[in-house]
Amino acid sequence: MHHFQYQDGELYCEEVPLRKIAEKVGTPTYVYSTATLTRHYYAFTEPFKEIKPVICFSVKALSNIAILRLFANFGSGFDIVSGGELYRVEKAGGDTSRVVFTGPAKTEGELVYALSKDILLFNVESEPEMELLDQIAKRQGKKARVALRVNPDINPETHPHISTGLSENKFGIEANKALELYQNWKKYHSLELIGIDCHIGSQLVRLRPIVEALTSLIELVVRLKNLGLEIKYLDLGGGLGIVYRDEEPPLPKEYAKAIIAVSKKIDCSLILEPGRVLVGNAGILLLKALYLKQTSAKKFIIADAGMNALIRPSLYGAYHEVLPVIQKTPQKNNIADLVGPICESADFLAKDRPFPELKPNELLAVMSAGAYGFVMSSNYNSQPRPAEVLVSGKEFYVIREREGYEQLITGEIIPDFLIKNKR
Repeated sequence: MHHFQYQDGELYCEEVPLRKIAEKVGTPTYVYSTATLTRHYYAFTEPFKEIKPVICFSVKALSNIAILRLFANFGSGFDIVSGGELYRVEKAGGDTSRVVFTGPAKTEGELVYALSKDILLFNVESEPEMELLDQIAKRQGKKARVALRVNPDINPETHPHISTGLSENKFGIEANKALELYQNWKKYHSLELIGIDCHIGSQLVRLRPIVEALTSLIELVVRLKNLGLEIKYLDLGGGLGIVYRDEEPPLPKEYAKAIIAVSKKIDCSLILEPGRVLVGNAGILLLKALYLKQTSAKKFIIADAGMNALIRPSLYGAYHEVLPVIQKTPQKNNIADLVGPICESADFLAKDRPFPELKPNELLAVMSAGAYGFVMSSNYNSQPRPAEVLVSGKEFYVIREREGYEQLITGEIIPDFLIKNKR
């Protein structure tokens, strides 16, 4: 359930008409609902209350510091994959002692930074990373708390581009190799091997792969405890899917019931990293149809945003529902592609869809765009990135100003020799 609904024939976010946001802020603009974010957070966490897991919102899904502050106010921890995301958590007022750091390419600088902030756990993804972290912690006279990210080689039954738990993926350590590293834990004098981690993929709509991965981890935890290792944390990652079109993902209460039933077999604190399931349906991309173009082959609705603002359709073939802000019925004989301003044939937001009869400058809402939307936007073709707006009841707030042309060249410098030698 989300709080983007038609009222008297006009699409609203909570109690604010999207038309009003477009008039005040312009388009394209990402719009997020505080009520939906709040509802989704507690709908996810409440079913787990009997085991009290550590909830770490996946920052990569939506990283605006206002959204991070909202989750921090709820008591959420954070799952990060870069030093930049850790910086965002800090600036949002998040508790760095409730941060887990995942990712296969952590730099030395990022490891130093994260260790200085006393984060909860480093989810280490390779033996060289483990050795480097041990050296850094030794130099700082500290102990780094570590979990090994195990690649369980389980098919997550999702799009191959967002599958992360197969042996062919770059993520994590194979189970046999992980066991070997755990067995040699005494040689890492500045590491505390207190956890185990996995993440098999994103947009998961079946419980079976999740339970299978958890069961595999639990079996490994039992073996590790027999080796004398005190495994305090089992990080199952995130990946629970949402409805974009006709998917039927498990409800959070079904997800929780399945996980609790299996996790009771061991004495570990569970860490969960929800991302898309909290923010995906809590945001939309508000844009404007600029031109209507009919060719001999097909009809195009050309908008002021495309793959530069929301790349998921071009990258994954992902489906996002598109609604007119002023309610109209789609016409079965009015089949069109919704495309943007980018000079790529892959620049589309919807293909071969029935649309209502539109006029230039009409507003459209691309639904379910809260996750992996703005965070994956770009300045390709020197397009400024969209504004971001957060709605709360009858009020709305600009939480990221629209980029201007000046920001497009921030940090760029023309060397003196080009200026001196100009003709």
